[in-house]
Amino acid sequence: MSTRNLRSLLRPQSIALIGASDRPGHMGQVTWRNLTQSGFAGRLYPVNPNHGQVGDTMAYPNIAALPEAPDLAVIVTPVQTVPGIVAELAEKGVKAAIIITAGFGGSEGQAMKQRMLDAARPSTLRILGPNCLGLIVPGLGVNAAFAHLMPKTGGLAFLSQSGAILTSVIDWAQPRGIGFSHLVSMGELADVDFGDMLDYLADDPETTAILMYVEAVTQARKFMSAARRAARVKPVIAIKAGRHSEAAKAVASHTGAMAGADAVYDAAFRRAGMLRVYQLDELFAAAQTLAVSRIPRGGRLAIMTNGGGMGILATDTLIDAGGRLAELAPATVEQLNAVLPAGWSHGNPVDIIGDAPPERFAATAQILRNDPNVDALLALNCPTAIADPVAAADKVIEAVAGSRLCVMTSWIGEATAVEARRHFSEAGIPTYETPEAAVRAFGHVVAYRRNREMLMETPPSMPTSFQVEMEPVRAIVDRALAEKREMLTGPEAQTILGAYHIPTTQAATAATPAEARAVAQKMSGLFAVKILSPDITHKSDIGGVTLGVDGAEAVEQAAEAIIARAKRLRPAARILGVSIEPMIRRTDSVELILGMIEDAQFGPVLLFGHGGVAVERLADSALALPPLNISLAHDLMEKTRVYRLLTGYRNQPKADIDAIALTLVKLSQLIVDVPEIVELDINPLLADQNGVVALDARMKVRPTPLKGATRLAIRPYPRRLEDTVEDQDGRAFMIRPILPEDEPEIQALIARLSPRAIRLRFFAPLKALSHMDAARLTQIDYDREMALVLTQPGPAGKMPIHAVVRLISDANNEHGEYAVVVQDDLTGKGLGMLLMKRIIEYAKTRGLGEIIGHVLSENTTMLKLCEELGFSIHRQTDDTSGVMVRLKLG
Repeated sequence: MSTRNLRSLLRPQSIALIGASDRPGHMGQVTWRNLTQSGFAGRLYPVNPNHGQVGDTMAYPNIAALPEAPDLAVIVTPVQTVPGIVAELAEKGVKAAIIITAGFGGSEGQAMKQRMLDAARPSTLRILGPNCLGLIVPGLGVNAAFAHLMPKTGGLAFLSQSGAILTSVIDWAQPRGIGFSHLVSMGELADVDFGDMLDYLADDPETTAILMYVEAVTQARKFMSAARRAARVKPVIAIKAGRHSEAAKAVASHTGAMAGADAVYDAAFRRAGMLRVYQLDELFAAAQTLAVSRIPRGGRLAIMTNGGGMGILATDTLIDAGGRLAELAPATVEQLNAVLPAGWSHGNPVDIIGDAPPERFAATAQILRNDPNVDALLALNCPTAIADPVAAADKVIEAVAGSRLCVMTSWIGEATAVEARRHFSEAGIPTYETPEAAVRAFGHVVAYRRNREMLMETPPSMPTSFQVEMEPVRAIVDRALAEKREMLTGPEAQTILGAYHIPTTQAATAATPAEARAVAQKMSGLFAVKILSPDITHKSDIGGVTLGVDGAEAVEQAAEAIIARAKRLRPAARILGVSIEPMIRRTDSVELILGMIEDAQFGPVLLFGHGGVAVERLADSALALPPLNISLAHDLMEKTRVYRLLTGYRNQPKADIDAIALTLVKLSQLIVDVPEIVELDINPLLADQNGVVALDARMKVRPTPLKGATRLAIRPYPRRLEDTVEDQDGRAFMIRPILPEDEPEIQALIARLSPRAIRLRFFAPLKALSHMDAARLTQIDYDREMALVLTQPGPAGKMPIHAVVRLISDANNEHGEYAVVVQDDLTGKGLGMLLMKRIIEYAKTRGLGEIIGHVLSENTTMLKLCEELGFSIHRQTDDTSGVMVRLKLG
């Protein structure tokens, strides 16, 4: 349902409290007191059948007796009354309700919750809760909660699934002067959830950053779309509870054993462009830092200090967090030699010596701010009897004024440092009580920058294209499902990988040891003999693998021993025989694991890490949500320790990292294409300078009514919209959804357009698109937006784009706004009409209510086209140059 009627919830003009009371300590009394004493300028209505008035206000016996339908109702009555009250509110025309009442657990409580939702649904009444603390909007004086304090007004929105966390944060923020635009207790997420709130707050001008305390999310695709949209325009910072779940899960793969729920959330937050922190103080430190700090262009930190020990502590914290010190340019060192005592550190950290006067702080900061190798500067001050810390702070403020460098400070101490820190805060420079806190804040800013860049990045085209051979894949999966077995055999899994052009060993199968001998006689070299059973997934655990077998006779003996062991150790397992594979020996190779498992919240999740028999003990892996492209695959690999081995060391040559990335992309496509695959391991995948080869694979399948793309948290590229078309002159073009790789050609298209075409499309002069703007246009969320490009057939990013039509849907899927642009020399060829028809067809398939557009009055060609397509034309009285066009889709 998303943002529909959320304005009634978050910006109400009138509020009714159902269950208002005068009884001291009662929830109805505390909530009414907060409503009446927080400065709300709207209308308040207490509802209680047993009281003629509550406080000094006349009470109403029931909802029907209210003089109007209030924007918002707050319910604090017993749980069994809630479904009926919601039905009365819906009948009255109320559009939003907060249900503070708890007690919806157990089967009876769940049934009442469902009746409540059923009563609200026909009138689209939105429900926050149940079992929540309530809602506070300080800027409007709305305190519809039973919190103990009214927070200050500010730019932070805080969403919390825990009422206790919310009240603690209010208490913590009060003495620190931290203000909020919204504080929302999310409760049980029966209706309004994190996705809804992110969609609303992304557009809220009063909110500068969004903070979240998350225990679990609902509707993963909606959450991811909303989070990605919000993170593009303002910082979204989350703290996730329940990181160390002790719940055991029966899985058939190494991936399943290693892909914990918390790691999945980490991957989801990162893919959405959010910043994750782990403690409440970090949450607010990160918010404050991002609110006032310049985002660094990289992760190289220079540390300036008048105390060597503090510089060392800051460095230790930086290195422990995976950060790095900036390597000072030779010119910088020369300049520092000229202004610092001979005993300075001559490197980074820059120790300016304990007797440093304010002028030395200023000179050093001035030099470091101009070093091209420095992305950020951390200035530290230890209290001394020689130098005035406030004067030193003022000099640093002067020295960095006007610089685009990210500057952070830590003036250590209390009595002498408080005033200096106040000066930094007033100057908009982040300041911290300890060097460690400052370095952690720097890490937050760097992580935020990287996550934002991943949202905006234009990844390269795939190095090779591949055509999937789906027939053998479907045959294997369908046969396994028909036989009611979940695990595919090793050879079956290898056949599926081969269909996706992932190199594998060529396995042969044999039902008996004698057949194994006959198979080996037709092959050469050394062999790997493995048990063949759909019920034994970890073959090495039962001695089901023998390596380096030499000759047909030895293969027969190995097969006999393996089958015997399997029958003894797994008597219930179905033994189909053995597989015989040629041994692959690559002396310089690294063993990797690639895998997939389905997460209960986010659907399929991909894993990459250090593989081999000790894979779980190595515990070196990272997760990512599909679909992947080459850029995202590289990013996934870089999050592991084994990546450093792949880049080469000493005499070890660099592995073919692009081949590994492409394998991840192919694996991602397999997951999209075959929804029946619910677990998968490739372990090991050998990687060296010559490429990759999968030595072993296991796959688990299960029947599903879902299509592959449906179960993903992020909608993949909709290949079904690709088509070839001709213009009126018979020239062939391709229509397809836009891709991130299209950024250069989109910029080239804009550069080719005439000034008039630019003005008709963008309503203003435009010489060129910035990378950020072009990335926003090309890297879209296909679940919320669609852009179809008209191009020459060929690889994305390599062929010119001649026209684009775009449709951006609102979060409620009620209407979408279109825009279309056609290259000047191709206008009048029917291409605009063709693109408009395609986007209208697409809008109908997604159930959109209507298409709207804004057209300049002078754009007669577009207005005529819209009339032919059935749009209604609405002249805007307040803007004679603009016309609104609308097409109802039903």
